[in-house]
Amino acid sequence: MVPLCCSLAPLPTAISKFISHQTYLSMLDQNCNTMKDLQKLHAQLIKTGLAKHPIAASRLLAFCASSAGDINYAYLVFTQIQNPNLFIWNTIIRGFSQSSTPQIAIFLFMDMLLTSPIQPQRLTFPSVFKAYAQLNLASEGAQLHGRVIKMKLDNDPFIRNTILNMYANSGFLSEARKVFAGGIDFDVVAWNIMIMALAKWGLIDESRRLFDNMLSRNTISWNSMISGYVRNGRFIEALEMFRKMQEESIKPSEFTMVSLLNACACLGAIRQGEWIHDYMVKNKFELNAIVVTAIIDMYSKCGSINDALQVFKSAPKKGLSCWNATILGLAMNGQDNEAIQLFSVLESTNLKPDHVSFIGVLTACNHSGLVDKAKDYFLLMKEKYKVKPSIKHYSCMVDVLGRVGLLEEAEELIRNMPMDPDAIIWGSLLWSCCKHGNIEMANRVAKHLIELDSSESSSFVLMANVYAASSHFEEAIEQRLSMKEKQIEKEPGCSLIEVNGEVHEFVAGGRLHPKAKEIYHVLDALKLIIKETE
Repeated sequence: MVPLCCSLAPLPTAISKFISHQTYLSMLDQNCNTMKDLQKLHAQLIKTGLAKHPIAASRLLAFCASSAGDINYAYLVFTQIQNPNLFIWNTIIRGFSQSSTPQIAIFLFMDMLLTSPIQPQRLTFPSVFKAYAQLNLASEGAQLHGRVIKMKLDNDPFIRNTILNMYANSGFLSEARKVFAGGIDFDVVAWNIMIMALAKWGLIDESRRLFDNMLSRNTISWNSMISGYVRNGRFIEALEMFRKMQEESIKPSEFTMVSLLNACACLGAIRQGEWIHDYMVKNKFELNAIVVTAIIDMYSKCGSINDALQVFKSAPKKGLSCWNATILGLAMNGQDNEAIQLFSVLESTNLKPDHVSFIGVLTACNHSGLVDKAKDYFLLMKEKYKVKPSIKHYSCMVDVLGRVGLLEEAEELIRNMPMDPDAIIWGSLLWSCCKHGNIEMANRVAKHLIELDSSESSSFVLMANVYAASSHFEEAIEQRLSMKEKQIEKEPGCSLIEVNGEVHEFVAGGRLHPKAKEIYHVLDALKLIIKETE
């Protein structure tokens, strides 16, 4: 590990000389790598009385507030320092702004303003803006922005970027645009912040326009666009962006590859997914838990469950996410018993199943119609592992109960949930009513669906199918007419197919494909052949 002193700004000569004459301080800067090391040295500094010296206290605090330290221990050190100087205030505020409790950074900043003779300076503000960004408190952060403008620090690149990130991350896009448009000589960091923010909030086309206008781009710029396309469901464009990235000889990061694997998973583009996997192996990408999970998920969603299992088995380190992706992949690919067995193996490891693990095993029970086993897992989740069931877990239970015709029990489970049921869970029960021909319950459930979304077509279509299956043809026609009167259109079916590494999208009745004329010509010829063979 690099000594802490190397990660800090070069020390003034007087401070360096002071530290070099103090054995424990020299050890703190050169040999302290863990909190255990720090605590031993801290004890010696307390014994010698040196711990109260501002230089010693600031070096202790700097390590504790770093990524290798302990922010809570840092706060204890801070409380023992009398009359902290600007460096000490900045260090503790920065440490908490990067922690899981960034609100404390804001409290400390307020305390600094109200109780300390030391006033915040240029290096103080970025950490506070970062804390506001993490907490999505841009409206409160705007007041600090005003203070910065009064101090004429708003054109400082570091401060300006953190202000921009605060607004962008919190969804205050008009304010972010004003900051971005009002500045001069913005660096690539600022451009990337805007690109990521616009993509995050669904403005992917505006994000792309900004990307195209960049004078210089880095890997983060490309990765932001690729992940932005994936986030917005525009998977083909994500893959096209990667091709352009390769043409410009930009080396992708592991984050780029994870986004691309997710795109392949959603498209079912197995050939492209395999190529990306091979590319990562050849280029010696680190196969950490996040990457391995993305590879397993891609193979599973593309139907290559054996490849997914091979990746899982050969992974050097299996995080819980890897187990979860494999269990769910097995369940989604019809290998329900294997999914349940793998869940049992997971229970015997030192990892603890989480809410995703139980979605996987409940899905396996659902596909196999194992009602009693599903009930056991639902109880196990709550009682042994203290996992609070989400609406997804309840949806799995409604599915498994509905699949075997236990409709009343499924309806009762929905009514007794601690949260409001959504359209997905009611739709699942309606489908089960359709399957088992329960018109009375289907009517009740359909009303709930229409109340949630009156423009949703599925409830009308399913009800029409329920009536038609029960020979209530007039009622089935009424459902279809009701859709027409309310101008509700059924979502057209859509399918994707990969040919020679290129993904093609087809919409029912659509003619936008560049080879639509030839495709329909072949379909017409096939119809004639089928008629002749009947």
